[in-house]
Amino acid sequence: MAQYSRKEVLDAAKNLADMLANTEEIDRFKELEAKINASTKIQTLITKIKALQKQAVNLQAYDKKEALARVEEQLDRLQSELDGIPIVSEFKELQVTVNDVLQLVSTTISREVTNRIIEGTGGNVLEGKTGTKVTK
Repeated sequence: MAQYSRKEVLDAAKNLADMLANTEEIDRFKELEAKINASTKIQTLITKIKALQKQAVNLQAYDKKEALARVEEQLDRLQSELDGIPIVSEFKELQVTVNDVLQLVSTTISREVTNRIIEGTGGNVLEGKTGTKVTK
């Protein structure tokens, strides 16, 4: 079995990160992000939402329930308006896809390392047990 240095493993991880950063999904993500950042309408909505969120936190801290309810209604309306913009909804969907891919890569690496450890000790992958024996 090949032995790898920590540097070799980190270099391979950086290579994998480069591969992931240059996928079709990431290219589209960057394209959409640029369009969102260039949209005055979207940026105005985001600014209003952020201001209302700060206001909501303050109202909650001072237990101003009625005012908080009004602000939350405004927030819901603005958020719905923002989410109703096709480019924003596509961007959000793409965020989920990218996160899912990253999670899949992470889970796959973790599972495969565990399996290699189990196999390397003569254990049983199906049982999830290594072959290492505890001696007393």
